[in-house]
Order: sequence, then structure tokens, then C-alpha cells
Amino acid sequence: MDTIERPIMHALSKRWSLLLLRGLAAIAFGLLAWARPAASLAALVFLFGIFAIVDGILEISTALDRDEGRWIPVLAGVISILVGVLTFMAPQVTAIVLLFYIAVWAMVRGVLDIVLAVRLRREIQGEWRLVLAGVASITFGALLLARPGAGALTIVWLIGAYAIVAGVLLTMFAFKVRSLGSRSAPPRPPAAAVPAGSHLEK
Repeated sequence: MDTIERPIMHALSKRWSLLLLRGLAAIAFGLLAWARPAASLAALVFLFGIFAIVDGILEISTALDRDEGRWIPVLAGVISILVGVLTFMAPQVTAIVLLFYIAVWAMVRGVLDIVLAVRLRREIQGEWRLVLAGVASITFGALLLARPGAGALTIVWLIGAYAIVAGVLLTMFAFKVRSLGSRSAPPRPPAAAVPAGSHLEK
């Protein structure tokens, strides 16, 4: 299958570095949450707001070269940015409400990741990484909704674990997209031959 027959994968491969940045940002956020478990839940949610905004901007940026399936990353990016902004606009809201924002964000993002993976299944092999990332997001969101009153330390570890797992899977997916993109890139046209004796003599 050439690049013309694989429009979504080709567009993703041109911006695979943005997928990599999203994965690395998620891993960094998760490690930071684990490194500071004693930090207040409000501080962690504030940090999540920054992460959500950055993730949303990177997500939208991956859609710039797409002609098909653009609505998926754009919608996911807008949701991420809105959730991030909400954490800053409503600092007086209780941590439980903010956790509800995060849970809904994770579940919606998970569904959209799975939808994108389904669309990619005809273009690449290895979309299971994106499916697992989506499942991890939905599971994380469901756990937060099921146990919103859990201890702060439990929630911190849960958020950190989710971010690291999703980040690792997204990083793996980014390298997979990069390798397939370079493999499917059209060959360069051969350089035009210079006729013998056509050069200028001194």
C-alpha cells in the first residue's frame, strides 16, 4: 500500500514527533506525580491542568496535515484544552469536582483513541498500542468515577500509573508510525544524467 492509499497514517508519520512529545509529557507527568505523593490533591490537579492544555495543543497539531479523520484529534484536543482551562478558572471548586472533570476527559479521550485505531487498522499493523492506550484511559476514568472519595495518596498513584502507561503506549505508537512512514515514503526521482561533453571547458 503506498502513501496515497494510506492518508491518515501518512499524515501521522509527518508529525510523529508530536505523538512522541505527547507520550513523553504523559510519562513525565506520571513520574512527577509519583515523585511527590505528599503534594496536595489540589496541586496535582493544577499540574494536570497544565498537562491537559499542552496535550490538547499537541493533539490538534497532529491533525494539520490530514484530509481524512481530522475531527478525531481536533475534538480530543479541544476537550483536553477545555478541561485544562476549567482547572484554572475554578480553583475554588472542590477536588472531587475537578476529579470528575479528569475522569470524563480520560474516558472521552479513550473512546476517541479507539475510534482512531479502528480507522487505522486498514492502514497499519500495530494499532493495538493506540487501542490499549484508549482502554487504559477509559479504565482510569471509570475508576475515578467509581471511587471519587478514595484517599488522596491512592488517587495520586492511580493518576501517575495511568499517565505512565498511556505515555509509554503512545511513545511506542509514535515510533511505529515513524518507521512505517519512512518505509512507505515515495522514492526520490533519479537525478538527471548529464550528457557527456556538455560541461564547459576552461
